[in-house]
Amino acid sequence: MGDTLVYIVAGEASGDALGGRLVAALRDRRPALRFAGIGGDRLAEQGMPSLFPMRELALMGLVEVLPNIRRLARRMDETVADIAARRPALLVTIDSPGFALRLAARVRRLGIPVLHYVAPQVWAWRPGRIRKIASRIDGLLCLLPFEPPVFQAAGIPTTFVGHPVLESGAAAGDAARFRSRHGLAPQDRPVIVMPGSRRMEVRRLLPLFAEALRRAGTRLPGLRPVIAVSPVVAEAVRAGTADWPARPILVETLADKHDAFAAAEAGLIKSGTSSLELAVAGVPHLVAYRVNPVTAAIVRRLVRVRFASLVNLLAGRAVVPEYLQEGATPDTLAQALLGLLTEPACAAAQRAGFAEVLRQLTPPEGTPSAAAAAAVLAMLPPAGR
Repeated sequence: MGDTLVYIVAGEASGDALGGRLVAALRDRRPALRFAGIGGDRLAEQGMPSLFPMRELALMGLVEVLPNIRRLARRMDETVADIAARRPALLVTIDSPGFALRLAARVRRLGIPVLHYVAPQVWAWRPGRIRKIASRIDGLLCLLPFEPPVFQAAGIPTTFVGHPVLESGAAAGDAARFRSRHGLAPQDRPVIVMPGSRRMEVRRLLPLFAEALRRAGTRLPGLRPVIAVSPVVAEAVRAGTADWPARPILVETLADKHDAFAAAEAGLIKSGTSSLELAVAGVPHLVAYRVNPVTAAIVRRLVRVRFASLVNLLAGRAVVPEYLQEGATPDTLAQALLGLLTEPACAAAQRAGFAEVLRQLTPPEGTPSAAAAAAVLAMLPPAGR
């Protein structure tokens, strides 16, 4: 029998990456800890098998979730039953608040403490949720420096651990290696494309990005789309690009993605953590996003912030251009992309803004994963008990 059991639930690729680094940091400090739960490739690499495929939870949007509600309910019951049988010392839920916080409510009734990693964005919309969150969790790990006071005011023990993008390796790529591996000619100009880690995002954004790239390419020859592909959506991306006139380069490994960042001259991406990844890598980019119109109409009535991009939100100004819903058209995206590729001052201004933002994301001490591991260990019984 090993040390204490920690149960981890990640619902999408970004949470899986967080979970993988967290488990590695915990094992550095307490090697005998055991882990079980739900995750993807990164958690599997750390020796944690998944109760069921993580991709079944990678859904987003009010309309998108409804057709899958019965399957999600079954998976919820299955997860609760597994936790009840295993009796872990702690449940760590990572992001995916729709599933995670419902799970937390049921698990907490079993007398098992719950730590949630990645604060729900109550500062952006639906601030009334904070009372419900406070009733469901025992602790919260925040990635953004302005979040702790918001949750501490509601009585939730909260720790700012810094943003994991800082230790993602996004700035460690090799441009020459990427160009050689993928046979790029000297005149080729790679553009990194990141359509999201959810299948619905890919279905909505990939055709839009394809047309924007086609239009930009007619005015600037040599553009080579490079699509960073999450394992959860790899099949959807291959299907969605099968009829592209010029087949894009698909990168599926972390090392190849970081090499692609180093080679890329610009980025065309969805809003979210992708923007911070490119900020770390120093890649100028623009952000676009579309959701179901019904979801968009509801969110617009509730949203309380000026920006969708975390880079812009932290900077307090539009460092990167944002194009949302009806503003995200092939023409607007093509024009903005051409500006980044042909006007050096635009790219330089973005890079200056990136440096300002990344300073804010650094934890008081150590790395984000080490800070998160310390917070987890503080909630566990001592080794041997």
